[in-house]
Amino acid sequence: MHISLNGTWQLYCIEEKDGRNPRYGWPPDTEHCLHALEGRVPGNAQLDLYRAGIAPDPFFSDNHYQYMQYEHCSFAYCRMFTVDEIPEGEEMILRFDGIDTVADVFCNGEWIGHPEDMFVEHEWNVTGVLRQGENSLCVCIYSAMNYVRQKDYPVGMIGTADRNQISYIRKAPHCFGWDIAPRLVTAGIWRDVTLYSRKKNRLTQTYFAVSAASESAVTLRWAVRFHSTAKNLLDYRITMDAVCGEHSFSIHCRPSHVSMNGEYTVRNPKLWWPKGYGDANLYTITTRLWCGEELLDEKTETIGLRHIRLERDFTPGQQKFCFHVNGTPIFCRGTNWVPMDAFHSRAKERIPKAVELIAGCGCNIIRCWGGGVYEDSLLYDLCDREGIMIWQDFAMGNTTYPQDGSIDALLSDEIEKLLCRIRNHPCVCLYSSDNEIDQKNMAFGYPEYRVRYNRIAFELLPKLLQAHDPYRYYVRSSPEVPDGFTLDNVPEQHTWGARAWYKDPYYRDCTASFIGEAGYHGCPAPESIRKFMPAEDVWPTRNRSWAAHSTENLLYSEGHGRNELMKNQVRLLFGTMPEDLETFAFLSQVSQAEALKFFIERARAIKWNRTGIIWWNMIDCWPQISDAVVDYYYTKKLAYDYITNSQKPVLVFVGEASGWQYPLYVTNDTRETAEVSYTITDADTDAVVASGQCSAAAGEKRQIGGLSIMVSEKRCLLIDFTVNGVSHKNHYLTGLPPYDADTMRRWVDRIL
Repeated sequence: MHISLNGTWQLYCIEEKDGRNPRYGWPPDTEHCLHALEGRVPGNAQLDLYRAGIAPDPFFSDNHYQYMQYEHCSFAYCRMFTVDEIPEGEEMILRFDGIDTVADVFCNGEWIGHPEDMFVEHEWNVTGVLRQGENSLCVCIYSAMNYVRQKDYPVGMIGTADRNQISYIRKAPHCFGWDIAPRLVTAGIWRDVTLYSRKKNRLTQTYFAVSAASESAVTLRWAVRFHSTAKNLLDYRITMDAVCGEHSFSIHCRPSHVSMNGEYTVRNPKLWWPKGYGDANLYTITTRLWCGEELLDEKTETIGLRHIRLERDFTPGQQKFCFHVNGTPIFCRGTNWVPMDAFHSRAKERIPKAVELIAGCGCNIIRCWGGGVYEDSLLYDLCDREGIMIWQDFAMGNTTYPQDGSIDALLSDEIEKLLCRIRNHPCVCLYSSDNEIDQKNMAFGYPEYRVRYNRIAFELLPKLLQAHDPYRYYVRSSPEVPDGFTLDNVPEQHTWGARAWYKDPYYRDCTASFIGEAGYHGCPAPESIRKFMPAEDVWPTRNRSWAAHSTENLLYSEGHGRNELMKNQVRLLFGTMPEDLETFAFLSQVSQAEALKFFIERARAIKWNRTGIIWWNMIDCWPQISDAVVDYYYTKKLAYDYITNSQKPVLVFVGEASGWQYPLYVTNDTRETAEVSYTITDADTDAVVASGQCSAAAGEKRQIGGLSIMVSEKRCLLIDFTVNGVSHKNHYLTGLPPYDADTMRRWVDRIL
């Protein structure tokens, strides 16, 4: 039996008194509420207030600040539902896939649970509480701000910017405001609610991992866990049947216990490969639990047979951060994944389009950033199919989290549930403790390393990974900065710097073996800006609407810092600041596009000294002025097309001038030799600057020529090339800024 409890609920907004949550475990006082309205599940209370006309559009102008008045309220969701029959001999389970965040749950007036974690599912056995016929359900979600106000904050507990409240609550950090997201301290039942019946004899866990792989054989490690009410297990057996196209294999065993582990050699496997390196082959595997000839339970899922190794070395001068898949070193071209929507209940519907954009521009990896949430399983399913690796941060970012064990139980439950949900996905290549906690702590100037030692990253998380996903690699922060190291001499780095000229020595001479973040601002299209700003604020930019969408917290700053930065980047590249929005948006997008193109191609020019770049980022979670290359409304900035050209698996490109020449390179991020021909022409004269043919071996990067052009010449070079007969294009701008704006517009028409 499976009953969806999604849909319309009754929602009550209740003011909390004295800056405190009411007493837990007691039904909410819905008679004395500020507002009674319809609520949607999955949903967010703030969206319900907007739909009811009680609050304004949170994404328009600076309206999201008006939602701060609800940060100290409870939201009670209530509904009735009918159960026609309760299956005999089975357990009735009430499941919430996501409650945001601290709540009490009541079924038929009886308290059944107190969840305090937004990120993961919660289940309760309601067999003795549920009635045949009509039942009631109530979820009271308490003020997150009042919850964290009651905590004790030692002086060494420091949040990012003005957000110390992040430390104690398992809620998406960006909800309290971030440089990529508005302050919207959400509340709601943001994922599905279901009531289902569960067999007492059932499978509880399956695990599949590859410890070695080649074209001829794969060593598959498996584990199965199950529940049984049988007196003994003599008649029990487990079967695992896997199929991928015409290839199949089967594993059979007789369990001696409810916990079984084993090893199986798969001959002539169909391997899973990252995008560009081969097919992302997937096996459909069905695990069945039998007692004699009776099928007790079964579970079907998809797995990929691949082996991933992270080669990492902190030795000065020999830093290394390189993924190897099935023995092949992988050059990573990817983007950071941020929440799909500031209101997470709407995120799932945006995932397919985002993955389509990511695959379409040639990415083979994404990094799920630690300031967001753990995405719906749909993301992992799609990345499995597309061959896009996922680097998974745990949901902690830029904050000192309690080191005294006070949140260990919450974290342990959270990480265990996450690992059990995503560990069989072949796309998952790496876990990271957090986003930039090591880096943040470096900035405080502590006299000893012990002060910034993160016990959660060094002790708690490794134990959980050892228990629940022992065959994957793990890093203790992104970037990880051990004792004795600095931010600029570790293998993986986030290269933000001053965000001045994108070819500054900071970017050009960066020592990173792998870049985990790098970005550059670009103005959204004018038609997008007009959707979220009042007409009078669209231009010029020095007003509250632009400041609110920059995104900075206007409670603590004027909010124009990043907008001024973007203007300065335009001035730097073109020597002037445009006087109208359309010109400014275009030139800003050129600035961003050329910057990201340079970051990617610079990484490819020094391959294998650099083994990848995960730039920031694909798409916004709300309408804003940002580093994203696609805005919230799915309108692409110029950078998207430039990146698509620069991320071709086989690429012909021009490097930075040295001596009297610009070097010409070819790089091959595949496992096959590529036959390449190229012609380089001047965009103004159509004169041929260079042409030729070459072979590029699998994984190779090499210089194939040089272009004798003076650095003082400002020219746009159009690169047309074929790879095994398929046509591609690229370009390069010679010379130094400033460039003429009208000339640039003409060049861009030729580039596209």
